[in-house]
Amino acid sequence: MTSQQPAPPLAPPLALVNARLVDPASGYDGPGSVLIENGLVADVVRAPSPGAVAQDIAAIDCQGALLIPGLVDIRVKTGEPGSEPKETLKSAARAAAAGGVTTVVLQPDTDPVIDEPAMVDFIQRRARDIGLVHVHVAGAATKGLEGSKMAEIGLMREAGALYITDADRVIANSLVMRRVMTYAKGFGALVAHRPADPYLSDGAAATEGDFAARMGLPGVSVMAERIMLERDLALAELTGAPLLVDQISCTEGLESLKRAKDKGVKVWATASINHLTFNELDVGDYRTFYKLSPPLRGEDDRQALIEALASGLIDVIVSAHAPAPAEDKRLPFEEAAPGAVGLETLLPALLALHHDDRAPLIDLVAAVTSKPADLLGLEAGRIAKGKPADLVLCDLNAPVVIDSDHLLSKSKNSPFDGRKLQGRVQRTLVGGREVYRA
Repeated sequence: MTSQQPAPPLAPPLALVNARLVDPASGYDGPGSVLIENGLVADVVRAPSPGAVAQDIAAIDCQGALLIPGLVDIRVKTGEPGSEPKETLKSAARAAAAGGVTTVVLQPDTDPVIDEPAMVDFIQRRARDIGLVHVHVAGAATKGLEGSKMAEIGLMREAGALYITDADRVIANSLVMRRVMTYAKGFGALVAHRPADPYLSDGAAATEGDFAARMGLPGVSVMAERIMLERDLALAELTGAPLLVDQISCTEGLESLKRAKDKGVKVWATASINHLTFNELDVGDYRTFYKLSPPLRGEDDRQALIEALASGLIDVIVSAHAPAPAEDKRLPFEEAAPGAVGLETLLPALLALHHDDRAPLIDLVAAVTSKPADLLGLEAGRIAKGKPADLVLCDLNAPVVIDSDHLLSKSKNSPFDGRKLQGRVQRTLVGGREVYRA
């Protein structure tokens, strides 16, 4: 497994005291203090104060603020290389730090595609040069994301690719998908795939139903998700390969997922914070910031996703960060690019589920810290002695009004623009270094 990045000079020792410490990996939610030395957690004291702190150690009184592991966002797009006006690695890293995201996994649909080890190495070297947050890469499953020939999965894995995916592209050929799964299994690689029948989904801009009909938008049935998911689950059962369902979004898909998990299939699932927050009616008067892939579903589906998250059926929450400049969004709804930026809004949007009493805080934090880290074999996502000091200090109750113009992402396509949330990131530490302060 790859080592954590970046590795600049180590920060001086630091103590964070008098915090509300939430560490899902250990199941702890209570008063706590953390001592940081040499970029690692040197000690964790489950009490407001660690006692006497050496005079040469700087101490920060957290005043009861929430202290959690840095977020691990495993589905992030940038425009670099190839489409830097959308987002660069540097602007994405700055946005991540501002959102409390200390580890990101980039999608391979760049130009050129990340379908060979040289591209994996290029992205990782660029990230080390920037030196803000940990940046990892997902390698392409097929060459050029064309769904026909396998990419160099083994070599990309050796170069540091954390998992294999064709991002938003669907591998329609079942034989190719079986080969990808079988080959990836041999290298211990997780395969992520978007469940969407490409023939039923072709040309769709919304979820099929009364709302899409009233709006005159071409729709896709939620069955397109279920059909492809059933195939992927069957292939996972056949090959024994680990499968990550990429952004499950409807009740029908959840039913298929539960049956597979109950049967013992090696399968995990992500959901995007957008589909946990919004429904198809938020599109309103053709607001293209709400055009997503998969499209927003009905309110019943959104509620089912929240319940699946609370029950543990959904394992990981992602921002699904997909930057698109204004010229790609200021178009008729059918023609506008799908996707939304989300690195800076992931945490406060997720905390809304806590404030609404929809799930315990520790479980919500787990879905963006320890669970994605454990899934990908990373040391991140926990507050424990000897682990990387990747931490986020957050005022749980501070009001936040999202203003897309003030987001650090180069693109401003946020569906949360103007929305009132609670939970402001105060500090973000990576390897004990402060990379963001409000």
